[in-house]
Amino acid sequence: MGKPVRIGAGKGGGGGTYVAPSYLKNPPPAYPLEARLSRHEGIVLLAVVVNEAGCAMEVKVLRSSGDAELDRAAVVTVTRWTFQPATAGGRTVTARVEVPVRFRLK
Repeated sequence: MGKPVRIGAGKGGGGGTYVAPSYLKNPPPAYPLEARLSRHEGIVLLAVVVNEAGCAMEVKVLRSSGDAELDRAAVVTVTRWTFQPATAGGRTVTARVEVPVRFRLK
C-alpha cells in the first residue's frame, strides 16, 4: 500500500496546521480466486472519505486495476480499515484521501 494522499478536506478545517489521515489498521485485501487463477495483477486507486473517528465513510474507485474482482476486493477491504483521522488546528476533521491498493502475485 502506498501512503494516503490528501485530495481535499471536509468540514472542520478552521485554520492552523493540517495533518492528513494516515493508516492505523489496514490489513491487505484477500486476493480474489478468479483474479489469482487468471494471473491478474494491478493497482486500484481509491478515493476515501475518512471521518473524525477514523472510519472510511465513503470509498470510490478513481482508477480501476482493469479487473472488476480486484477493484471490488479493494473497496470492500478499505471500507473496513481504520485510519488515524485528519486534524486541522488541533481538531479532528473529515477529509478525503487517495489510497492505492496493489495486487501482485508472487
